[in-house]
Amino acid sequence: MADSGSGCNDFLGYYRAISNKLKKRFLRKPNVTEASDQFGKLALQCEHEELPQYAGLCWIAAARCESSLGNASGEAWDLVRAGRQFLRAEICAKDLGCPSPGGEHVQAAISSFSHAASRWQHQHNQDQPLSGSHQSQSPLAAGLALELGQALRVDLDRIAEAATQYRHAADMQRSSPLEQLNSLGLLATCKIELGDFDGALSVFNEMVSVVEYGGKPPLGVYCDIMHRCEVTRVLLLLILQPTAQRLPQDLAQVLEKYAWGEDGKVPVSFLTEDQFLLLQSLVMACQSHDMESLCILEAELWCHLTSEQKDLLRTLVRKMSNGVK
Repeated sequence: MADSGSGCNDFLGYYRAISNKLKKRFLRKPNVTEASDQFGKLALQCEHEELPQYAGLCWIAAARCESSLGNASGEAWDLVRAGRQFLRAEICAKDLGCPSPGGEHVQAAISSFSHAASRWQHQHNQDQPLSGSHQSQSPLAAGLALELGQALRVDLDRIAEAATQYRHAADMQRSSPLEQLNSLGLLATCKIELGDFDGALSVFNEMVSVVEYGGKPPLGVYCDIMHRCEVTRVLLLLILQPTAQRLPQDLAQVLEKYAWGEDGKVPVSFLTEDQFLLLQSLVMACQSHDMESLCILEAELWCHLTSEQKDLLRTLVRKMSNGVK
């Protein structure tokens, strides 16, 4: 392939030449291994010449060869390479202002990644058979869902699809709590960006359950995760203002901690006294619709919040202000 102008014609010529080698001949079996290697080399050449969509097609062809050879691992990795090239093709197309019609590059990437994950999962279950109906999950498959979620999240129009991938990843990471919490945290952020505050609250509740499983007090990074969950759940509950009938007992207890003090003690171990008192004041200001205090608290809370929590606080103040008017 001499240049980009003739790249398409050259690619098709090379691609067809390799494909023709796979056709069955009289008294002669096709050399599938050689064809797989040649598709891989053509894919690398396409990558080098900035033709990612053609590289993706070559990796798909190589994956088919590996499948016919019974090499599930090789097939999966070729599918991953294909998916990454299709995602790269979509990025290049968007940079040129010509995104693929109907997001076909993204759909091709999702299909490739999904197929690769299923191959890994199938191989993982064969290598580690378990008794009963439950099967362990492949870490590679979970990592792939996470990677796809990160790629999709860059496009604001695909945040919902990214959330779906983060959910897949979290469901496959139940045996690795810290990794699962990372995926759930990303899922919660997507829910907030989508304006699905109910969904976000549900995810944060799930994160708390993961941390509290086993009954041991949180330490280290788990304490940081609980801190995020606690502050964000309070903000979400104040925004949603669920009725007492709709409020589950565990969420009712979240706000009850801030309704009154208990002999000057902070009932939340991963909050400082200042943070607890500010949140307590915020809850009381919202319950009494005290906009003057709420505006003062917004400024005082600002330095204690993440950017995500700051956005939620702005939403809360705006909602309370409109409600008062």
